[in-house]
Parts: sequence; C-alpha cells; structure tokens
Amino acid sequence: MLYHLAMWLKESVSTFNLFSYLSFRAILGVLTALIFSFVFGPLMIRKLHDFKFGQVIREVGPKSHQAKTGTPTMGGVLILCAITISTLAWSDLTNRFVWFALLVTLAFGLVGFADDYIKIKHRRNLGLNAKQKYFWLSLAGFGVSSLIYFTSPNAPLFDVFSDGRHSLETALIVPFFKDVAIQLGIFFIPWSYLVIVGTSNAVNLTDGLDGLAIMPCVLVGSALAVFAYCTGNIKIAMYLGIPYIPGVGELVIFCTALAGAGLGFLWFNAYPAQVFMGDVGALALGAALGVVAILVRQELVLVVMGGVFVAETVSVMLQVGYFKYSGGKRIFRMAPLHHHYELKGWPEPKIIVRFWIITLILVLIGLSTLKVR
Repeated sequence: MLYHLAMWLKESVSTFNLFSYLSFRAILGVLTALIFSFVFGPLMIRKLHDFKFGQVIREVGPKSHQAKTGTPTMGGVLILCAITISTLAWSDLTNRFVWFALLVTLAFGLVGFADDYIKIKHRRNLGLNAKQKYFWLSLAGFGVSSLIYFTSPNAPLFDVFSDGRHSLETALIVPFFKDVAIQLGIFFIPWSYLVIVGTSNAVNLTDGLDGLAIMPCVLVGSALAVFAYCTGNIKIAMYLGIPYIPGVGELVIFCTALAGAGLGFLWFNAYPAQVFMGDVGALALGAALGVVAILVRQELVLVVMGGVFVAETVSVMLQVGYFKYSGGKRIFRMAPLHHHYELKGWPEPKIIVRFWIITLILVLIGLSTLKVR
C-alpha cells in the first residue's frame, strides 16, 4: 500500500506542474518576501546604525516622539528589495501588469529615498522641498498612467458612459452595481495619476507611529490580491459580475509579495520600533496599492478599504484649510489624525491597534462588494 502511495505521489509531481498554479506561486511569493525580510532585516538595521541613518524628529511634533530620535530609518529599502525579488522569482515576467506595478513602486521608492537621504545628510526633518517632490512624483505618476492607457487594447479617447465591454481596463467600475462602467477615455490618465499620487501621499502621512502604516498596507494589499485573482479568472469574474481583464491575475504574486514583505518588516517595526520605513517605503507602498487598484479597476473600493489613509489625509487638509481661514484656529489638536489622539492621552500602541482593527473592518466591507451587486 505504501509503495502504491509513493508511486502515485511521484507520478502526480511529474504529471502536474505546480508552478503553473497561481495560488501555489502566490504562497511562494508570501514566503519568499517574508523569509527575505527575516534574514536580511537584522543586517540592514545594523548597517543603518553604522551609517548613522537615524530618524530626525520634528520639534513641533508630540514631545514623546523625541525619544525616537536616532532610530534607524530608510528601512523601506528592505521592503522594496523583498517585493522585487519575490515578484521577479514567481511572476510571469512577460506580463505587462507586473512590470507596471514594479515600475511605479520602485520609481516612487526612488523619490522617497532621495527625500530620506537629504533629511539624514543635513540632519533636518525637511528633505526635498514641496515643488521638487511634487514634480518627481507627478512625473512618475503621469508616466505610468500614460503607459497603462496607451497599452490597453481598444482604449477609446472620448467615449463617455460606455458599457466598457471592449475597454474595461479604462472604465471606472462602480461597486455594488453589476452593469455600471463609466468609460473614462483619455481622462483615465489624470484619474490614475490622482489615485497613485494621492494614495502614495496618504500612506506617507499615516506613517507616523510604530507599525501604524505597514499593517493597513498588508491588509489592503492582501484584499487587492483577492480582487486581482477574481478579475483575472473569467469564470469567477462572470459569476461575480465584475470586469474580466485577461492577465491581471498575475498581480496576485505582486500583492502577496507586498503582504509578505510588510509582515516581515512589521517584525522589526512593531512598537517600540527598531527601524522606520521612511519615505522610501511609505511613498512606494502607497503607490503600489494605488496602481494595483487601478489595474484591477477597483479604485473606489480602495477608498473604502484604505479609509484610515483617507481619514489621515482629510484631517491634514481640514486642519491646514481651517487654520488659514480662521486666522490660526485648529480643528484637531494636531494633524495627521493619529497625533490628535496622542495629544488626547491615548497610548501609542492603543492608537495603532485600533487603526488596524478599523482597517480590517473596512477591508471586509470592500471584499463584500465582490458579492453584493
């Protein structure tokens, strides 16, 4: 009996190519990025210490943060390396969606790297000035948005309120409705730009407490992996009433690599943090989530699942706007929103975990849109 079982297993392995299964490669993607982070995380932290790449804390921030001065930053490089290696190892490298995701992530990570390096070099909390950062982020955002649009088959220029049947890659899909697809035409480019750059900056604003930003990125990235899998599978897409986009399922590997890299980084970034991701990580992860949401046509669902990122961004916008309008008055004790709760006396771990719980709830709501249509 054991002999027959062994022969059956041997025949199964030789007959079926496990690497052709997307789900199997997705698991390998998570594990590769996770193990890479575990193995090289301590080494990177030591090197950052040696190079004196310590965080510079704003003097206007909460006083409790001054104790974090000197904590190694730019740990986002570890995340980007883990994502890139895992994606290249297990993805179909002929798939254009994979390259779009990697291109955006690395381009925004490069801008963040420059910003972090300037801060460290000059020992100040200001890196690239606002105009410089906006220019480079805009260049990367418009560049990849244009690439996505002009490589999309049958992408129309000015076809509004189309059913999107022949150009789903450039149609705005409205959640909870089966047949509502607003064809964006050439306006897909500025729309995508806003989603990518907006999400990137939103994650960057959220990255103010130990582990606060990375876990929501992991949760949202994992949910986007589910959307990518469903959108790239014609049977599942037809059953759920969502757009079917051939080839987009390969983004599952990128998303699971992001989740694995994020969890691996969280091992060192959890309170009290041994390392911060810096702008190199936050800008890149935000852009990664934004571009994947665009490619799977779920930008509006991203707004729901990334509600914590949205709230943090809106709090800054409201604070700045009201401060200027009222001549110096404030809505919050401090913005972004997590600082408001810090100044109210909430312990840092409580804020972090509660924001994680909120994100989990919002991600489940976002996933429910797959069925509620």
